[in-house]
Amino acid sequence: MDTVDTEAPERRTDRPGRPVALITGASSGIGLATATRLADAGWHTLLSGTDRARLDDLAERTGGRALPEDLAKPDGPARLAEAALAEAGRVDALIASAGLGWRGPYARTPSDTLDRMIEVNLAAPLRLVRLLLPGMLERRRGRIVLIGSMAGQVGVREEAGYAATKGGLAMFAESLWYELRGTGVGVRLVLPGAVDTPFFDRRGTPYQRERPRPVPAERVADTVVATIATGRDRLYVPQWLGFPARVHGVAPGVFRRMAARFG
Repeated sequence: MDTVDTEAPERRTDRPGRPVALITGASSGIGLATATRLADAGWHTLLSGTDRARLDDLAERTGGRALPEDLAKPDGPARLAEAALAEAGRVDALIASAGLGWRGPYARTPSDTLDRMIEVNLAAPLRLVRLLLPGMLERRRGRIVLIGSMAGQVGVREEAGYAATKGGLAMFAESLWYELRGTGVGVRLVLPGAVDTPFFDRRGTPYQRERPRPVPAERVADTVVATIATGRDRLYVPQWLGFPARVHGVAPGVFRRMAARFG
């Protein structure tokens, strides 16, 4: 069972006047953009990722703290949660934006790539929430923001593994939302379409579909920051993606015909 050392008083630097956000995937893309937006809004940011140099640069620019960690390792979330609590004493908002992808026939998915996607995209957010949620519940305040994907809502050809991890994350958010009603802790699910980030370069296949066109990471970050302060718990980026998601929900056959025609 994962455990977190919540003591270590000599290392804590509680900041009662500044809310504390832990952002995973802060080395680039949505995580980096979100960290910048939150820092501008007065948050103390704890920045996690695997690129130490980029994290240090971001921390220097935003006044945050770099907490490098590889969430693909099963014990990575526990180490990160412990480091975050040791650094700041609490986490007021968790933004789980770290993610990996792969595109190609599912039968050809490399086993190690599939394992890493499951760990980073799905298992790590679940583990981090499990470790940080008790403190939020005790304080009766907090926000859990999960970065999902339209792929996890409607499925995408040749991205079955990735879509499965994001679909699982969406059901986790939905279930947790029911559980946490009235506790002061809010769950938010942000559902982007394609985003203009290094994600596609890292998965080894460029973005090839005609629709939807990629949006800037900063646009997703604006949505993340907005949903922390509002009661909206499920947001699409761009907003019009909510329409095909609803079509898929009520008429999956119609949606599949549309997807086959328009890609």
